[in-house]
Amino acid sequence: MYPDPGHVSAEAQRAEFEAVVQALGSSSRLARLLQYMGEKYFEGKIDDLQEYNIATEVLGRSQATFDPSQDALARVETHRLRKRLKEFYSSEGKDHPIQLSIAAGSYIPRFVRPGTSSPDSPSGSEMPESAAPSGGTGFLVARAVRSWKFGLLAVMLVLMGFGAYRLFRPGASLKEGQSDAKPVSGNVSPALPSDLPTPPIRILAGYADNPRMDSAGAMWSADNYFSGGGIWPRDPQPTARTSDPFIFGRWRTGDFYYKIPLSPGAYELHLFFLTTYSPDVVSTFSVRINGKLTLSAFDVNSDAFGENIADERVFRDVSPGEDGFLRIDFNAEKGPPVLNAIEVLPGLPHKQLPIRLIAQTSPLTDSRGQLWRPDNYFMNGRLSAQPLHVSAVRDPELFSGERYGHFSYAIPVDTRGRYTVVLHFAEFYFGPGASGRGGAGSRVFRVMCNGEMLLNDFDVFKEAGSSLHVVTKTFRHLKPTAQGKLNLTFEPVANNATVSAMEVTDESQ
Repeated sequence: MYPDPGHVSAEAQRAEFEAVVQALGSSSRLARLLQYMGEKYFEGKIDDLQEYNIATEVLGRSQATFDPSQDALARVETHRLRKRLKEFYSSEGKDHPIQLSIAAGSYIPRFVRPGTSSPDSPSGSEMPESAAPSGGTGFLVARAVRSWKFGLLAVMLVLMGFGAYRLFRPGASLKEGQSDAKPVSGNVSPALPSDLPTPPIRILAGYADNPRMDSAGAMWSADNYFSGGGIWPRDPQPTARTSDPFIFGRWRTGDFYYKIPLSPGAYELHLFFLTTYSPDVVSTFSVRINGKLTLSAFDVNSDAFGENIADERVFRDVSPGEDGFLRIDFNAEKGPPVLNAIEVLPGLPHKQLPIRLIAQTSPLTDSRGQLWRPDNYFMNGRLSAQPLHVSAVRDPELFSGERYGHFSYAIPVDTRGRYTVVLHFAEFYFGPGASGRGGAGSRVFRVMCNGEMLLNDFDVFKEAGSSLHVVTKTFRHLKPTAQGKLNLTFEPVANNATVSAMEVTDESQ
């Protein structure tokens, strides 16, 4: 679970939760909504607290037809619940020693003692933007100076200023599990907490506010389990290859490490990076996982193929060390390390978890119970604005959208694997079942993976035999780049290229 402001015990949380449910009236819609949220919270299943689940399991919406982009019922009812909780604690609940709230943008209950940091009030260690050097994200020292010696000096000054700010600002405090900017001695090994966090664990580096929900409904928590380094916010600007730019809103920078407590087992680690370096700047650092050098001379700019492009690296078969911690060290080489986010998922031994994407803005669970995440990792092209319909297939919802134009995807994978890619296509525009004009030859395009031709002069209409039918193509034994990517390029020959969904599976045994 997330850190508990005010150290409220589980027993006290449960007692307060039951008291509030009773006060709301056990048969009311708001009480049923809170009951669902609370039970998921106490069962450690906070990843189930998603808009789709709430709408279909609590509020009566159809699993087959519910579309969160068109139906805001879950958000509306959760807003009503937040308002009702505030009313309760301003009246009959004002003397309660513990208060329950639902943070804005979240469906997760939070418990706090009055007088401590409220979960609805930002707190933490972020450096104020006014302290940053002019001209943008000041931590990117290489932008201002090309010499590593000057860059190191600048970073040291920044971190000294950050430490002074943390020490002397009024009301400064650390969230549970966090440390200040001073490195912890290598001889200090914190004991494992009695209540280990349950993966998935998603951490926003440098973030100190309420949990955030991404486009797939997953929750990301404030920065935690770190030691050393400092924080810099990012100037608002477009971020390529992500549907969730908030993940890249802040950095932890300078030499630092994370020490995440985990139960024994196999996990999958995702690290998220972004830079605003200009292309001619080289700034490298190293990453070690449990002491093993994993990334050497790592240059985010080169890895992402440019500035302001989201970069994600994936590592399968990650396990905690003998002390029960997963330790990730970030150390400077020709520049200061930077990190935007960490994700730790329950993994599969020797195999990466499947990746399933649909060219739509909301997640989908298919008839096999498989989760398809919203469109991500793309660059260029357009997403269809209207829900589209195909003829009867087992899961027609997979084909109810498309990305079209001239575009590409950079799918992050572990570099050690070989992968099967399945692409799903449907012809929405050409043919008598669609616009009534055109047919074979109206839409022709190529698909390449890391420079290898997968489909040449591909015609969806011709392959399907008629309009509004689907075509699925499977490609095996694909090797990722050294940067851990399957770069899929969709290049038009006649009119726009198109794709509706894609799957990536690890072939490892």
